[in-house]
Amino acid sequence: MVKAHVSAQELVAGRYRLLEVADREPNRISWYAEDIQAERPRLVTQVVLPEPPTADTVRRTTARILRSSEVMSALRPGRVAMVIDAFEEAGTLWTVTELIDGTPLSALLVRQSAFDHVQAARIALEVLDVLEAAHSDGYTHGELSPGQIFVRDKGPVVITGFGLAGATLAPRVTAPAYASPEQARDERIGPAADLWALGAILYTMVEGRPPFRDRGRADATLKGVDRLPLRTPLRAGPLTQVVQGLLRKNSRERLSRPLVRDALTRVLDEDPDAVGQPAPVPRLRGAYVAARASGWSRTTMIGGTALAVVTVSVAVLAATQGLPGTSSSGSAPSASATATATGPGPGPGNRTDGNAPSASPSPPRTSAPARPSPSSSASATAGALPAGFHRYTAPEGFSVALPTGWKRLETARAQDQAYRVTFGPGGDDPRTLAVTYSTQAGPDPVAVWRQDVEPQLERLDGYQRIGEITATTYQGYKAADMEWLSGTGADRLHTLGRGFLLGGGRSYSLRITTPAADWNDAADELATKTFLTTFRT
Repeated sequence: MVKAHVSAQELVAGRYRLLEVADREPNRISWYAEDIQAERPRLVTQVVLPEPPTADTVRRTTARILRSSEVMSALRPGRVAMVIDAFEEAGTLWTVTELIDGTPLSALLVRQSAFDHVQAARIALEVLDVLEAAHSDGYTHGELSPGQIFVRDKGPVVITGFGLAGATLAPRVTAPAYASPEQARDERIGPAADLWALGAILYTMVEGRPPFRDRGRADATLKGVDRLPLRTPLRAGPLTQVVQGLLRKNSRERLSRPLVRDALTRVLDEDPDAVGQPAPVPRLRGAYVAARASGWSRTTMIGGTALAVVTVSVAVLAATQGLPGTSSSGSAPSASATATATGPGPGPGNRTDGNAPSASPSPPRTSAPARPSPSSSASATAGALPAGFHRYTAPEGFSVALPTGWKRLETARAQDQAYRVTFGPGGDDPRTLAVTYSTQAGPDPVAVWRQDVEPQLERLDGYQRIGEITATTYQGYKAADMEWLSGTGADRLHTLGRGFLLGGGRSYSLRITTPAADWNDAADELATKTFLTTFRT
């Protein structure tokens, strides 16, 4: 089998710079990338072919992928990823789409292990809707797997990979554990193969493992799919019959699409907690949990494309051991703190006379305040800055787009190369963006927030955490999110912190602070989204 070894920062096709791995399955790797010509973020997928392709194979395969993508995108707008480029390089097939507003289901399964019945049924229904449109128009996906399904915080799932089936003479190019028995036998396939794959995905969601394990070699995995009996599902509950009905070895005996739809819908209808819940239910971003109960918040607004770009280059963990200002919500440390690089600096709610208030019992936790999302016309993208923003490149090795009038206010450094740089308009305006780099972050980002950071935050006047400290995963890195209030009265401030661990104790931190009364302000929403979209290391 051809092995095309590529790594981050490599340039493919002369224009797509690979940044971070978004997801990987056998013979398939998806990368967050940057289109240096269009200056746009992309999702670039690398498919390792089982044998070197001929020029004719490449021509036919890329044409089929582009055509299938165009047709399916028209049939289900916003539900199928539009392929904007497809090519071969070094024996590897590459496809390029716009950056997808969501998280691969395979990545969610790594973090969440198994979904409850309602979560699984809802995702399966949305996949089934796309498959129905494809099958009605004569298209079979043929390569469906968890890595080809992107789950969004708001809105239905997005499917990738149409047109890849048949790219080679191999029965299945990627993720052979989700191949149907007829694919494993190298027989002609049709819509029933997609229904088998849907059943295997549904099984994986509820059981926490695929029905047939990957054995390291495609031929061995396919042999197991064809010959081994199905492992009886133990956690499927009300989904047991539909899972077993879809995973029948004989394609003619599998459940039909209408029966599958009825079964999945019945699971949702019979669960009283499913009524009124936004789809999809899976926890895509940890900090969104508190926001769902009360509607849109800044945390929810930061999802999707902005997060996908941020996770390439932004770590926003308050793992600031040894740094000044660790007790502040993100505003600049005092001059003395900058000079000594030790001790907490004045932040929102901090006393500036050098006498911190005495520790008090943990304040009550609050829910994230509800607010509408910003208008689509005001949203920021990684490629084009919104009006009134300019890119700032720091000598420390990061860059970020800042609003007009914002400047570098303070810099604090520690002896271990850690630092914090604080930006803001200055003067009486308390809005700040604090960028912190740490070299001593612990291995558990939630524990760092809870054990290292929050005890200092609790000394602030009026400190209240919003929701829970929540864990998430970005491109395989451990991460955590935290949101809190500090200060009192007209000086009440609201801070959002995001972060992930780079490994070896290294992490970045972004703390975005604004007056609590202005948390719903559209301009502040845009600033937050732009910070997270444009931050680069």
